[in-house]
Amino acid sequence: MTTGITRRNALTGAALAGVGIPALAACGGSGGANTATDPATTSTDAAGPLATTGDVPEGSGVVLKDAEVVITQPSAGDFKGFSAICTHQGCLLADVTDTINCGCHGSRFSLADGSPVAGPATAPLPAVELTVTGTDISRA
Repeated sequence: MTTGITRRNALTGAALAGVGIPALAACGGSGGANTATDPATTSTDAAGPLATTGDVPEGSGVVLKDAEVVITQPSAGDFKGFSAICTHQGCLLADVTDTINCGCHGSRFSLADGSPVAGPATAPLPAVELTVTGTDISRA
């Protein structure tokens, strides 16, 4: 009788790793194809403006991937900030339409207050305090 890994066990393990690792990565918060990449709405400079008022459509918003912030404009001139990390399993949020949307599992959040409007997320997005100076939107 031999001990150790058989060819069948090695192939089964390799096949499971090939399926399991990408599935786990889809639930991670590292971004991926579900994130906004428009350079006009993405900032890496924490001290400077995140966006301009013209970057944020009324009745919608933008996901700022690098800053991990979502800025919405639920009504004209009313800008709201939220964490861009989904409260369900930590995915970076995908986009903003008439709701803030998570591409990983379909959660949707309110533009006005970040509360979940469709699950599986049950907790609201944490607020991010913003200041608007002229046309610049920055963290408070």
